Amino acid sequence: MRHGITALALGICLTLVACKQEPKDTPKLETITRDLCIENANIYNDNGKLALSDIAVDHGVIKDFIADGLRDFCQDSGYKYAQIIDLKGAYLYPGFVDSHAHLLGIGLREMTLNLEGTASIELMLTSLATVVANTPKGETVYGRGWIETHWPEERFPTRHDLDIVSPDNPVLLQRADGHAMVVNSAALKAAGITKDTKPPFGGDILHADDGTPTGMLIDNAMRLVQDLKPKLSPARKESAYIKASEVYAAYGWTGIQSMSVDANDIALIERLSDEGKLKIRVYNSVDLKDADTLLKNIAENGPQMSKSGRITTRGLKFYIDGALGSRGAALLAPYDDDPGNTGLFQVKKETIMPIFEQSLRDGVQISTHAIGDRANQIMLDWYEEAYNAVPENERKIAKPRWRNEHSQILAMADIKRFQELGVIASMQPSHAIGDLYFANKRIGKERLAGGYAWRSLIDSGAIIAGGSDAPVERGDPRIEFYAAAARKSLDGYSDDNWFPEEKVTRTEALKMFTQWAAYAAFEEDVAGKIQAGMRADFTVFDKDIMTIPEAEILKVETVMTIVDGEVVFKK
Repeated sequence: MRHGITALALGICLTLVACKQEPKDTPKLETITRDLCIENANIYNDNGKLALSDIAVDHGVIKDFIADGLRDFCQDSGYKYAQIIDLKGAYLYPGFVDSHAHLLGIGLREMTLNLEGTASIELMLTSLATVVANTPKGETVYGRGWIETHWPEERFPTRHDLDIVSPDNPVLLQRADGHAMVVNSAALKAAGITKDTKPPFGGDILHADDGTPTGMLIDNAMRLVQDLKPKLSPARKESAYIKASEVYAAYGWTGIQSMSVDANDIALIERLSDEGKLKIRVYNSVDLKDADTLLKNIAENGPQMSKSGRITTRGLKFYIDGALGSRGAALLAPYDDDPGNTGLFQVKKETIMPIFEQSLRDGVQISTHAIGDRANQIMLDWYEEAYNAVPENERKIAKPRWRNEHSQILAMADIKRFQELGVIASMQPSHAIGDLYFANKRIGKERLAGGYAWRSLIDSGAIIAGGSDAPVERGDPRIEFYAAAARKSLDGYSDDNWFPEEKVTRTEALKMFTQWAAYAAFEEDVAGKIQAGMRADFTVFDKDIMTIPEAEILKVETVMTIVDGEVVFKK
């Protein structure tokens, strides 16, 4: 009941949050205005439910937190509010943050040929044919999102498949993971790729039995057709960023930690935020290309922040290897289903080590993509070597919180090294429930013991920042939370090859997208929890994701998304 305070609610309130009653001599209503008051919210922190409660927000910051039974605070607090929101018992959480995604790609996915969920090569060709029919002859058709692991054809698509519906227009169709692409014969010809073309470092060109290219380009080999991609105009890029923000706010994300960002886009992202067109928070980790000026600024002035305060740039993103699905992940032993292949490396040690050492001295956060067990081991080795080369007293940030993006397949002996080195495991739970359909074929059950090892990493003392890797995955917080807590497919399937014991508790899953996401961005003092002094960033769902049956997590609806006390999405 509204006024029936319980000992549990009061006890949690007193220990976890700044609960207070207004003094008897409260100021008159006309003297003080506060921005927002939220009433009748079932409020969760990282440690449990607080029952129906009210929150007062002043200039984007939580000022008062009143637990059930103390008062109808919003109506009787002695203050007046610019806005009062009655959530009618909906469930309010610290703002969910996607700790690894690609903001521009999320927007572009909504504006281009989207092959996500395509069930077969035949259906992919049907979608492609529709676009080709409306594209002038000779112009390139680009799409992204296909994954072949569930297809009845049980193979990669080839140029011959694409040629059936597009003999004249170059076609570039990127795999969902972004680490492989199938192109048609017109594209191969336009790019000058023949059976004699040598793949670049970190890439591969797949060949048929007769030695001719199949049309499949892996990792860095995709650069060979880069000039064929439709040019991204400034106006289209701006539209994509705005669209991505709208999509993510509607899902319930209050922020995104955006990876591999073009340094030349930072000014645009900041402007859009300052103009109120990009609503969610963005924490940028930029691609090394064209980043020199930006890094110099960070070295001299610290993290770069927009006027709005919602855009922060302080990191660099690297790739060590490719993806497991396209067999580009670097492994300690060959792939079970491709015995001559141990994957691909994307960067050389002599290139990356000087940058690592300078980043320690300048206070630049490093995020490195590593998927295979060999790539993860090498990454930890390189981090450790850089730490030893630059002692803490020579670093701008003594504990730099460097990150391992994906951390998918780990040698068991390497799990403890994350905590020992202070490396954050930035992981995307949905990768497991997609990959585990085919991962056993790629590397076998023995190596999967260290795959998507959330439970083992947490038990070792490591921090896991939870993300989605959208547009590789859908980018839906419900799916990511469900995947972490259930470790089952979307239809409820699991088996021993999925190592179900590696799932996490729902409390831990919540931390992955709130408290630990904040830590990964050096923001734990201002975000990730519901308590006085923290940012008023909230995700509101219509049901209790902490207690409802697992399958129902996927069906909850986003009621509201609030950033800095501003409602950026309302159902």
